[in-house]
Amino acid sequence: MDAEDLDPTRHVTALRALARVNRVSLVAARVWREVLHMSRISHDRGVGLPLRLLDVACGGGDVMVDVASRAHRAGVTLAVHGCDSSPVALEHARREAERRGVEADFFDRDVLAEGLPGGYDLVCSSLFHHHLAREDAVGLLRAMSEAGHRVLVQDLLRGTLGYVLAWSGLRLLSRSDVARVDGPRSVRAAFTLSEVRTMAAEAGYVGAVVQRGWPERFILRWRRP
Repeated sequence: MDAEDLDPTRHVTALRALARVNRVSLVAARVWREVLHMSRISHDRGVGLPLRLLDVACGGGDVMVDVASRAHRAGVTLAVHGCDSSPVALEHARREAERRGVEADFFDRDVLAEGLPGGYDLVCSSLFHHHLAREDAVGLLRAMSEAGHRVLVQDLLRGTLGYVLAWSGLRLLSRSDVARVDGPRSVRAAFTLSEVRTMAAEAGYVGAVVQRGWPERFILRWRRP
């Protein structure tokens, strides 16, 4: 999906495949748990402002649309934002938000070149860091910590089990040729758990928690002291 000349129809098909992978991988559920926890803290403190959430490299927007829908049902006031550099992905995300009847602001951003806007309560990202060189991945972690009070990153773990799960899972979940090629390739480009911990330390994430999660993912959580 990184190819600039990728046919838009094939791109959208791949985004839908990724949305199915995200659902099976519980990506939105983990983000929602963070939002719910922050909402309870805000309520206890008597803070009436809506929580502000940013998804970095949001792709087709499925995670933010899911979280926005959960927030609406739960009565949680949430301002949902997502940024990406792909016009095709952003247009698809906006259509999905409209289809689901939720409010979400999806905007264009080259995060490596432009950085991130600030003022968010939670900045999250899923399945993006493995696309980056190590130096850029550390730089993005720094930018995320500057943009928000909390950070949640979910991504692939490099390893044999992850490769097998990606290869077999995408053949079960999707007919997208793009997704079937990208999945195993992405696992090969991913980081190990120890590498993520080292990168988090380099980014200044004091007190960060890095854990293994289903299905062969790393889950990085950090809160500003």
